[in-house]
Amino acid sequence: MATQTLRTFVAYVEDRPGVLNRISSLFRRRNYNIVSLNVGRTHEVGVSRMTFRVEANEDSARRIEANLYKLVNVLSVEDITDKPSVSRDLALIKVAVGPQKRAEVLQLCEVFRARAVDVGPDTLIVEITGTQDKIDGLVNILQPFGVAEMVQTGALAMTRGPEGEAAKSVHQPPILRGVTAA
Repeated sequence: MATQTLRTFVAYVEDRPGVLNRISSLFRRRNYNIVSLNVGRTHEVGVSRMTFRVEANEDSARRIEANLYKLVNVLSVEDITDKPSVSRDLALIKVAVGPQKRAEVLQLCEVFRARAVDVGPDTLIVEITGTQDKIDGLVNILQPFGVAEMVQTGALAMTRGPEGEAAKSVHQPPILRGVTAA
């Protein structure tokens, strides 16, 4: 069996109700686990961009792309796993820390380029943006102070350099690719 790796896909889709459900149902039916998912509007009216990460081998990645193209509301898809890209996650971490230890926590956050976004009598909410490793590192450092709660987005990713292939083909008719789906 081919090696499974964490693959990053970018898909441009019509901004309509039910699109996310259809795409997630496709993954469920094909038994692919979505590790990370982020959906948001783009600079183009009526177009949303999805970034998702899936554990898959090379063959499965081609099948995922081919199956996504079968969905009516999918405008374009690109596997950017092996392309130079920038990827970021966002996390909010609530730390159970009172005024006596707050300065120490804030100093640790500075090292990770995180910032406090809310301060309560016995809690502090910290915002961090970066790679999964960076977020995990901050959580581990804050654990002894008492992480009360945490929430994290899915990854956002964009290829470096000129406009990505998926972005270029949003307004062009779909290209028939030599990819076959099982």
